[in-house]
Amino acid sequence: MTQGPTSLLPVWARTTARRPRTRHHPLHATTADAMEGEDAHHRPSSSSSGRPFLSGLCAAALRRKPLSSRTATATSSEGLVRQLGVLELVLIGIGASIGAGIFVITGTVARDAGPGVTISFVLAGAACVLNALCYAELASHFPAVVGGAYLYTYAAFNELTAFLVFTQLMIDYHIGAASIARSLASYFIQFLELIPSVKGNVPSWIGHGEEFFDGVVSVNILAPILLVILTVILCRGVKESSTVNTFMTTLKIIIVIVVVFAGVFEVDVSNWSPFMPNGFKAVVTGSTVVFFAYVGFDAVANSAEEAKRPQRDLPIGILGSLLVCVILYVAVCLVITGMVPYTLLGEDAPLAEAFSAKGLKFVTVLISIGAVAGLTTTLLVGLYVQSRLYLGLGRDGLLPSIFAKVHPTLHTPLHSQIWVGCVAAVLAGLFNVQALSHILSVGTLTGYSVVSACVITLRWSDKATNSRSLGSMSIWQEGVLCLVVVALCGFIAGISYRFSYAVAFIIVAFLIAIVASFALQFRQVYVPVEAPRFSCPGVPMVPVVSVFFNMFLFAQLHEEAWYRFVILSLIAVGVYAGYGQYYSVPSTSDRSSVAYHGVPSEAP
Repeated sequence: MTQGPTSLLPVWARTTARRPRTRHHPLHATTADAMEGEDAHHRPSSSSSGRPFLSGLCAAALRRKPLSSRTATATSSEGLVRQLGVLELVLIGIGASIGAGIFVITGTVARDAGPGVTISFVLAGAACVLNALCYAELASHFPAVVGGAYLYTYAAFNELTAFLVFTQLMIDYHIGAASIARSLASYFIQFLELIPSVKGNVPSWIGHGEEFFDGVVSVNILAPILLVILTVILCRGVKESSTVNTFMTTLKIIIVIVVVFAGVFEVDVSNWSPFMPNGFKAVVTGSTVVFFAYVGFDAVANSAEEAKRPQRDLPIGILGSLLVCVILYVAVCLVITGMVPYTLLGEDAPLAEAFSAKGLKFVTVLISIGAVAGLTTTLLVGLYVQSRLYLGLGRDGLLPSIFAKVHPTLHTPLHSQIWVGCVAAVLAGLFNVQALSHILSVGTLTGYSVVSACVITLRWSDKATNSRSLGSMSIWQEGVLCLVVVALCGFIAGISYRFSYAVAFIIVAFLIAIVASFALQFRQVYVPVEAPRFSCPGVPMVPVVSVFFNMFLFAQLHEEAWYRFVILSLIAVGVYAGYGQYYSVPSTSDRSSVAYHGVPSEAP
């Protein structure tokens, strides 16, 4: 059996004989390698051709990412440029998060969870802290190129899993961008209506949305216009978009702090009683709704190719932005639910309406400005992340090569950026936000669970994972099986809790997860992380808890979200089977598998 020493594929997936080739150092890709990868965008992959369809599909699906080729592509003279420092990265994370959670979702969740919406944000924040630790480790070890969760999954598991993670995440980003664009349009109209001559004279179809077909279709003209403007800014260059984000995020943070201090003096503690009027279950369900408000740190991970010192600055940007967001979210939730009874909070602009009820008109004006700035940065960063993900898949051949093109002078993925702007514009202009919000968080929870699992699998010792475990099963396969068991137990525990099944089901699921966790702890050999790279503490237990908690939250999602997950996964497999397996850049040589612990500390 021919096998590279750093391969993380199962034994049964690595039995195909390879042609003898001249070995190269895995951390240096030649110009010919980059040209070979570029040609692969224009012809079907040889590893999938000439075989029966099913066997070819299985072989292609189990390929892993050739990181050396990715680095060669990233260092092209026409690639992205490194212009983002640590402050810009932190502000990107904050800009992506603060806005949607504070100015849009708070009122919606508070109607069910009451003042307990604060706990919803804490639970979602706790899950995201665990995920952020995993993201920080991977970001500090991998070559500094775009891809984020998709790249990590491609390197740790296989091509098909990475493509499934991409599709689930991308739907969340597309829907999230449309939702935020409509909220931004509504806030913008509300800000204009502060002028007496404008108030009441703006048709609903311009900014607030006019519904048709029982609310399924809701026409909004202003939202697509705003998306076009932000897309143009992003196309101009990362420096220009970063400058806009830095200014507006700073303004937003200042306004949020001022609002919190102004609201503290108007808090009536009696409004916090009952704190959880519909029980803790409503609070847990609310945490799945607000979970996507923390996805800003994922945006930081996708900025790797444009960060000046990615291996040092990305972990700081990921964890720093998340901690700031958790503090601000909790403070605002306590203030607005203490100022106004939760039943009176509006769904569209809860923060502004809470201060209006107290007669603080000047604060309302300030909130409107902060809301416009906050939602603008959230939308700006969301569109930015989407284009970089499309760029990564275009480079890998899983999407048409047009997505892999970077403008030679603007140094932005122009075609990818225009595409994501158009998709968001169509969704924002035609669909009802409330209907779309029910299927959010699926991709985020799925992606975060897989990323946490990536930290565990990539820490395993290569020598140990090649040894046999039980029968024909390798230690690697045993470890993956344990991770699947933990995920299933988290989902079963969540289902049992949601539908009030017997407590015994939750206890049994929890105990089985503990057994699988101990197997991961004592049956696997973990390689320590070399300084000065960031190391996730408590591996494998911290990532295991992250996987369990993510899947527990996944079980709390609305049924429509589950349907979306299954249907979209089937569609993604069909797209991969019909296109991706033939045109992806294959990993066919020993040099294409780069050891996780051998990744250079800094990209060139």
